[in-house]
Amino acid sequence: MRFSALVWALGALGTLGALDSAPAAAAATRAPSILLVSVDTLRADRMGSYGYGRNTSPRVDALLAEGVRFSQARTVEPLTAPALTSMVTGLDPHEHAATRNGLRMRGDLLSFPRIFKRRGYETAALVGNWTLRNELLGLGEHFETYVTVLNKPRWFGMFKGEATAEDLTDRALAWEADRDSDEQPFLLWVHYVEPHAPYVLQKDFVPQVGSGSSADRAYRYDTEIAFVDHHVGRLIDGLRDSVEGDLVVVFVADHGESLGEHDYWGHGRHLYEATLRVPMGITWPGVLEPSTVSAPALITDLAPTLLSLAGLPVPEFYSGYDWTAVVRGETDEPTDRVTFYQAHKGAVQRRDAPQRVRQQGLLEIGRVADGEKEILRITNGRRRVFDLTQDPMERRSLVPLVSASGDDLEAWLRSVQEGLVRSDELPPPALDDADVEALKALGYID
Repeated sequence: MRFSALVWALGALGTLGALDSAPAAAAATRAPSILLVSVDTLRADRMGSYGYGRNTSPRVDALLAEGVRFSQARTVEPLTAPALTSMVTGLDPHEHAATRNGLRMRGDLLSFPRIFKRRGYETAALVGNWTLRNELLGLGEHFETYVTVLNKPRWFGMFKGEATAEDLTDRALAWEADRDSDEQPFLLWVHYVEPHAPYVLQKDFVPQVGSGSSADRAYRYDTEIAFVDHHVGRLIDGLRDSVEGDLVVVFVADHGESLGEHDYWGHGRHLYEATLRVPMGITWPGVLEPSTVSAPALITDLAPTLLSLAGLPVPEFYSGYDWTAVVRGETDEPTDRVTFYQAHKGAVQRRDAPQRVRQQGLLEIGRVADGEKEILRITNGRRRVFDLTQDPMERRSLVPLVSASGDDLEAWLRSVQEGLVRSDELPPPALDDADVEALKALGYID
């Protein structure tokens, strides 16, 4: 539906010259620095700010209370590499091509970090998940500094596959301290791994979370949230103490996690709310008043919104919604927004046909409108329709055989399929033995 010539034909980097000449009507006389914090596998409904009873996230809850919190935010695909590539590029997975872990994204896309860099920002990313390695994904091309921190063997000591939240916060604070200029604004993205499986019991945070059984995976998951929450708080405190000028803090998760709902543990293969719903918020003290946005929001909205808030032009082909006028109180929320989703197989495998590796990975597509969700399973044509207002746990499908959305979902399916065909024209993935073993250990290869 929206294959822009800027993306597919010209290569979006060609538009950067035009961006240089565009006016930057920044809200402040000095450009703000931006901290983007993303947390892997974090369900919104396991946080106090989203109604959870356990004390899992006091630091992030306090942060979200200071700014704009999106109460109905969702990812576009419940899988790390596709979701975070969508966050950075402002495009849906079938457009940027990294639809599965282990697949490289399309080159020369006009991501929002590239625009910020062109406008004088120092850009850096510190990520702790194997699937985000630049050699696999290609996101490193969008930042001046891109460091994948893989120094800890978290999966039962099998390999050094990720970093702890403590490690990432320490590295991020060291990066800021070593910067050459305090005058230059920065865009820093830090992606934390916890609470991704296997849900390690964080004993130091048991008193905070409350009593529970260490044999209960969901309880261990809660202690992991408390652990990462603490170290996210350390990062925010450290940067607020050291940064000259304004600091915008953005918080989001790449996707949620199914904790046994629908007899499923994990994420990626279904479009139920447990894996789609994410926490999301933007805090800019003195500029954005504390508020809650209840209209549907997506992880792809961050790219246009951050650019617009900073007074920079937004590429017209971004798929997300620019919330700037809403969060500034200049217009009402778009309550009638229709949002679309897709799910793919977890990771590319060597037995996959390289010519159709993306097309063969599509599992489900979905649509949410007016509190109703429709999911279409590609492999068997099964449709499910849920009233999210009356049935938020999606226990009973209303119309299992008849589409409730007319031609909307079919049009979305055609758009996704067309994008996957185009993307499969890219060179096939090249995974070495270490990549395959790492993806297996993360649960992305059966």
